[in-house]
Order: sequence, then C-alpha cells, then structure tokens
Amino acid sequence: MSQLRLNPLTGRWVTVAVDRADRPGDLISRQLTVESDPDRRCPFCPGNEEATPPALETYGASGTWLVRVVPNAYPAFDGNEPMRVQNLGPAFTQASASGVHEVLVLSPDHFASWADLDDKHAGLAIAAIRDRMEDHARLSTVRYTQAIVNAGREAGASLDHPHGQLLGIPFVPGEIADEEAGFRRFEGSCLLCTMLEAELRAGHRVVQADERAVVICPFWSGAPYEMLVMPRLHEVHLENAEPPDVVAVGRAIRDALRLLRAKVGDVAYNIVFHTAPHHHEGPFHWHVHIVPRVTSLAGFEQGTGVLTNIVAPEVAATHLTGG
Repeated sequence: MSQLRLNPLTGRWVTVAVDRADRPGDLISRQLTVESDPDRRCPFCPGNEEATPPALETYGASGTWLVRVVPNAYPAFDGNEPMRVQNLGPAFTQASASGVHEVLVLSPDHFASWADLDDKHAGLAIAAIRDRMEDHARLSTVRYTQAIVNAGREAGASLDHPHGQLLGIPFVPGEIADEEAGFRRFEGSCLLCTMLEAELRAGHRVVQADERAVVICPFWSGAPYEMLVMPRLHEVHLENAEPPDVVAVGRAIRDALRLLRAKVGDVAYNIVFHTAPHHHEGPFHWHVHIVPRVTSLAGFEQGTGVLTNIVAPEVAATHLTGG
C-alpha cells in the first residue's frame, strides 16, 4: 500500500509507492554521451583553457590545477544592476536577471566525476564552492547562491566533462524560502539536527556516518535513492562552516555517489547545495541533496507538484549499504 509522507523542509507531501519497490524496469539508465558534437575540443580539459574566460580561482599545485572556477560563457544571470521589478500589465511582471554565473570544473580528467575524486580532491571541490559563496556574499546584488552539479543528460548536463555551476541570483528562490519556513515551523531545536539524531537512532535509512558528516535516504524521499548529506555540526551558512566539516561533506558526497554507481549503476544525478540566503541569520542548517534521475516526471507529478517515489527510502538505504 502506498504512503503519503510529509517533507518537513518544504511542507509538501510526497507519495512513496512501496508496493512498486521491486520494479527495476521502472528505473532509467544514463545515456552514454551528452555532447551533440563529440569531435569538438572539450573547453574544460587541460590545454584548452583559452576556450573559457580567464579563471576566477584555480586549486592545485603551482603550474597545474585540480579544480578550476571560470565565468560561464553563456550566463543565465549577469551584471550588477539592482533588481527593479517592473509591472507591465495586470499579469506581467519582470526584472533584470542580474548576478553571476560560474562554472566549477571538478577535475582535469575528462572522465573523473565527483565519485572518482580522492579525499583531498573531494575536499578541494567543495572548498571551491565555499570560497565562491563567500565572494558572492560580498556582492550587493546577490541575495542567494545556488551551487549545483548536473551529471548526465537526464540531469540537465550539456557537456560530458564533470562540472558544476554556481549561480548568484538577486532574489531568494521559492525552494529555499520554503525550507526556511520549514525550519521556522519546527518547534524546539534545529529541524535537521533533530532529524539527524532520529535517523541515527533508527538506523535503517542511514547510508553512512562519521564523526563530521551523515548521509541518509530521507524518510520523505521524493525520488528513488535520493540522499541527504548533512554536517553534524550546526551551521546556517556553508561559507561559514568549519573547514573540516566542509571537507567531510565533500568526501561524504563522493562516497555516496560511489555507492550509487556500484549498487544502481551509472545513472544521471543532480547534486544540489542548500544554504541560508546571504545575510539571513534565521534558522537553517546547510545540507546537500543528491537526486538520482532514474524516473521521469509524469502528468500527475507535473500537474500537482507531488513527487512519487517507487523505491522506499528504507529499501534504498539497505540496497546501497549492501544489507
């Protein structure tokens, strides 16, 4: 029998169709390539640095790089004009899309995803995200920075070379506003601190845990094998987190993706970093969502916004951990 489970972060219901958990044919495999022109030189490979704008940051030994941050050549947000809303009619409102849009090249290796990084390299990747968020916070026109990694065409990637994106935007997006409201609704201590403790006690949705970071398949998972990565130490902003906690979360992401690949296959996925908006000090706990793209959104999901998960998170966690 299916269940409705409430996501306390957003206040939205998800459907967990537990009777369909043993239907592997419902899961979508990743397409092998992303680029429409495989003969084109990869702009993110070493030796092709001139194909991108000059780097904003590079990480690695002198003369080489392991992680590189460059401006996006086709930015969705650009410029430093203050956000001014214009009403063009009774139902037509617009504003300039000011902000910043950057690309995070995860590795010089064209085939090395986050799952393939060693401990130091995984730490560098998330440290770069932290550093860029810190810089974005100084910009008066940027209210929130969204960091993402899209892996695979089904997840929205436009290039095969593993990379992420950082978008500094002039407003607080609805998903983050909903999560902030979820933290405010929760009575007592921090929502995620309480959830983390409860999940560790329950045990059956924990994918891995160490002294600094925990990975779970959350009770309210809206997608098969969805995972939530959380630092144990409470901190509102990712850019203010202690370096050992940032590095630990980077390694935990790597380990979670390795388990996903080993147990489910080379599937597409999104990594989404959630932190409190810049200059917001209200209740929040920064965290990372890993969402495999192994099912498609059908009419019900698109019409209602209610996600349907055909693999219960308890089953997913057991599968990932080999239980």
